[in-house]
Order: sequence, then structure tokens, then C-alpha cells
Amino acid sequence: MRAVGLITEYNPFHNGHLYHLRESLRLADADVAVAVMSGHFLQRGEAALVDKWARTEMALAAGVDVVVELPLPWACNSASHFAEGAIHSLQRLGGVDRICFGSESGDVDRLQRCATFLHENEAAIEADTRPRVRQGLTWPAARAAVVEARAPDSDFSRLLQTPNNILGLSYLRALLRTGADMLPLTIRRIGAGYHGSEVIDGIASATGIRQRLANDESVSGLLPGEVHDLLQKEFRAGRVLEGDALFRLVAGRLLLGAGRMPDIYQFEPGMETTLCRAAQTASDLEGLLMEAKPRHLTRTRLQRLLCYLLLDLTNREMDEALEHGPLYLHLLGVSPRGMKFLSRRRKQRQVPLVQNYSRVHAQLSRFYGRGSRRQLAARRQLDLELRASRIYTLAVRQWTSAERNRDFTEELRWSAQSSSVDQSAGAQ
Repeated sequence: MRAVGLITEYNPFHNGHLYHLRESLRLADADVAVAVMSGHFLQRGEAALVDKWARTEMALAAGVDVVVELPLPWACNSASHFAEGAIHSLQRLGGVDRICFGSESGDVDRLQRCATFLHENEAAIEADTRPRVRQGLTWPAARAAVVEARAPDSDFSRLLQTPNNILGLSYLRALLRTGADMLPLTIRRIGAGYHGSEVIDGIASATGIRQRLANDESVSGLLPGEVHDLLQKEFRAGRVLEGDALFRLVAGRLLLGAGRMPDIYQFEPGMETTLCRAAQTASDLEGLLMEAKPRHLTRTRLQRLLCYLLLDLTNREMDEALEHGPLYLHLLGVSPRGMKFLSRRRKQRQVPLVQNYSRVHAQLSRFYGRGSRRQLAARRQLDLELRASRIYTLAVRQWTSAERNRDFTEELRWSAQSSSVDQSAGAQ
């Protein structure tokens, strides 16, 4: 069975994602679609609209066969780390020999040439970029200027100016860095732009859909029918992100004072003073970001820093996780076809695959050896994920204390036709 890997957030799953899924299967000539999906906190430093289990159900309803969670240290990080974590996850799952991503370019050869240039000149480009950042440019703008100066006869700098091209280049560079044996494929992004609010040919961006939902506008027709029904069910139950809850949590943390802020992942000296001062006057997250954002940081980078602060993610914890790569994979959902794939590729798996955390400590001990360095590191990765899930529940409109430990109790999600499948076949 041939499998194609998809790197996703599905926040929420919409018609553009359905197009990407179907075209990826066609272009890769694949039987199985394997999605690596972010959990409760996302690459841009935002919390997900609905939880990871609801988004898994949406993906399965649309035709995805396997959904595994991209662990927090990579899901909420720079494009480079996000991509590397996703590629590592697909590689360690085993059996995925192709990936397909959307891009504004739609030309994988053109993107590959640019990725190779960036990879081969990485140290020099970074060295030239840093002085421009100190002068006030954001990292993406500074890097694009450096690439333009170093390769003036190419279109590389233009490729670095659109979000999906940037992510696509990050996937290609991650393949080069990890040596993963996967064929990269891309499809041209259609419909609304990444940040656009318009609807083009029945496709709106996830950002536009979330804006409509926040304004109590209909999104019918912008999501596949069954996905729309599942999302409506979450709204009726109150299992959705409360508009200003995340701001209140972050502001509360800032009002406690600087404390351990210098130890927080990627915090820069002096930022704690600016953030704590902004929290004293800001009335919402937008106001906090506007008041506290330095010239050289992108809004996305600052949002991620606030997530790290909220989750108390330290440099030591994150650096250790990034050094090891994902040491286990959380299987969130599967179809009958996906379960058959997992069973056939079981011997190629490089890390434990867990369905929930009820037996996870025993699984990690059995796989790595009790008390081993990797087993202990895997447990610390697990603790980061639990921390994120528990904090996320506090930002949900209607939550109960039992939901703080859902990772231990939630059952594996199955597509509707999965009831006759042997449910023990894929995990280990």
C-alpha cells in the first residue's frame, strides 16, 4: 500500500483541505493518506478552534486514513522546526514514502532548487541575516533581502515572500537535513489566500472561516457537509475556544511579574519588562500584541512566545525535545484502510505508537528500556503535551475538570465504516 504524508492543522478542515487531500492521493498515486496534525497549540502561536479529537473526526469524515499528532515542541514553533518535526514523525511512523504540500508556486522543481540553495548556504545566509534583524527588519524580510543579494538572477527571494511557499521550502529543507527517503510533491494552492477573508470558487482560508464563525456568520458550503455537521455539534456543546479566554490566561501570567521569564524558550533579554507593562493596560490579545511587539519580531513569533510563557516551556525542555525528535507518536484516528496500512508497516516503525496515555508509561519502558535516557526524555515530551492539553481546557467555552486528563481516556477515533476492524492491530 502506498501512503502519502500530509502535514496539517485542520483549524478547521475546509474545502481547500479536501481539494489538497484528493489531489495528493491522485498525484502520489497513493492508497492511504497519513496526516500529521498539530494538537491544541498551532504553528502561528494560536490555540485551535476545537480540540484535536474533534478535528480528527473531521479529517476522517473527509477521507483521511491515519491521523497522528505532531507533538507540541514542533507544532508550536518556527516553520523550520515545524517542518522537521513533521518529517521526523512521518519517517518514524514508517511506510510513508511521499509527501504532498500546497504552495503558491505549484512547481516542486523550482522549490527544490531554492531549498537546495538555502540548505547549501545556510550558515552564510544566517550570518548575513542577523545584522539586518538588529537594524529592525523581521527575520523573513531580512532573509529574503539576503537571498536576493546572493542570488540576484534567481526568483528565490520571491518564493520566500508567501506563506505556503515558505512552509513548502521548510519541508524540502527538512528532507535534506534528515535524509528522509520521501518523494516531495506539491499542488498549487487555490481559492482564498492564506490570510484572506474572501471566498473564491467555494474555498475560503481557515483564517477567513474562523473570522466568519467569530462574527456568527454561516460557513455552510465552505466545509464538506459532514465536517460542517461535526463542527456545529462542537459549537452546540460549547466545546470551542472562548474568544478572550486565552488573553485572560496570558495576561494573568504576565501580571504575576517576570519570574522565570528569562528561562522561557526563545525569550530575549528585556522582553519581560515590555510584556508585563503591556499587560497592565491591554484589554484584549490584539492590544497586547500591538503594545508589546518589537520591530524585529513578527506577530507570529510574539504569539508563539506568549504560548511558551503560558505553558511554561523552558529552553532546557524544548532544546532536549528538539535534539531527540519525536520519541513517541499519538495515534488520534484511523480508517479501516489506515489500520491495514499500520499493521503492514509495523516493523518499519521507529518509535512507539500510542492510542491514548492510559498505558503510555509501560509502552515507553518496554520500547526504550526502563530508566534509559530516551525513555526518560520521552516521558518529558509526554509531560509537555499533557501541560498543553490541560491549559487548553481552560480556554474552552464550556469545560469540566474531567477534560483536563482526556489524553488518558479518549478512545481512538474511527471512521464510520471502521467498526468491524480489529482495533488492536496498529498500536504497540
